[in-house]
Amino acid sequence: MSYVNNLKMFVRVYELGSMSAAARDQRTSPAVASARISELEKHLGVRLFSRTTRSLQPTENGRIFYEGARKVLDAIDEAEAAVMDVTQNPRGTIHVSAPLGIGRRFIAPQVPLFKDGYPQIDVRLRLSDRSIDVTAEGLDVAFHLGILEDSTLKVRLIADCPRILCAAPAYIARRGNPADGAALVSDRHDCLNLRFPGAKEFQWTLQTAEGPRRFEILGPFESDDGDVLTGWALDGRGIVMKPLFEVAEYLRDGRLVPVATATPPMPTQLSCLSQHRRLRDPKVRLFTDFMAGHIREEMRRAMQGLEGRFSPGPPA
Repeated sequence: MSYVNNLKMFVRVYELGSMSAAARDQRTSPAVASARISELEKHLGVRLFSRTTRSLQPTENGRIFYEGARKVLDAIDEAEAAVMDVTQNPRGTIHVSAPLGIGRRFIAPQVPLFKDGYPQIDVRLRLSDRSIDVTAEGLDVAFHLGILEDSTLKVRLIADCPRILCAAPAYIARRGNPADGAALVSDRHDCLNLRFPGAKEFQWTLQTAEGPRRFEILGPFESDDGDVLTGWALDGRGIVMKPLFEVAEYLRDGRLVPVATATPPMPTQLSCLSQHRRLRDPKVRLFTDFMAGHIREEMRRAMQGLEGRFSPGPPA
């Protein structure tokens, strides 16, 4: 098993490009990670990485060895999954990522319940609104909120999610309620933008009579945490575009009200992404089935009675 652990460490160092990051991923120390790589290099009689104080790069031998090591680990995973499927005794660790809002509201509260039902399965949950590379970060499951134009991953649609533009009554009293996307731009409304490193545009895609149209928005605040944007909107700091389920309670009690209703946002989707080979693992199937059913029910409850009122279709 020691050799397999060394292979796992090598693969994660290669994929993450960092000894310390790989050590954190494998829940050990950088010293242990370095020792495992050194042991593997000694066994093979070649250098797998070129190391300096500032960088770590795979050698040509390292690149060649990675392809074989990845296949070996995949084969082990498949063999273990086949045995677990036959014995109906799934075990192991699932690495999961989700957007902050989805994770906090729907997934994190259910993880302990999933664990109660499957005590031999551990869940490692990471929450972030940033774009996630499922393969590079070694994830089994990634929940994604947005429209996927193209993906090499297995995509499972969980729910269609209407969205809404809304603001606090205090903001509307101060700045007015824009009728549509054009007014958002012409009146230079304060728009609260979800933005993270690598994001290139300050644009919202809204539904118009001529079809979807992008509007270049302005605003003094931005964050990579969607819940921070909701908090700013509740404080009267600007207009926010949110999935309806995230702001349903505030719309019901009047703390937020719809704006620019003549051009509602394009709806989005919540999907579950997995590498194709991971779907053969019964614990991954169990987890995604469990969470998908729960999320659909919770979304339905959150938006009950609101979709017709606050999420009209495209203008005629």
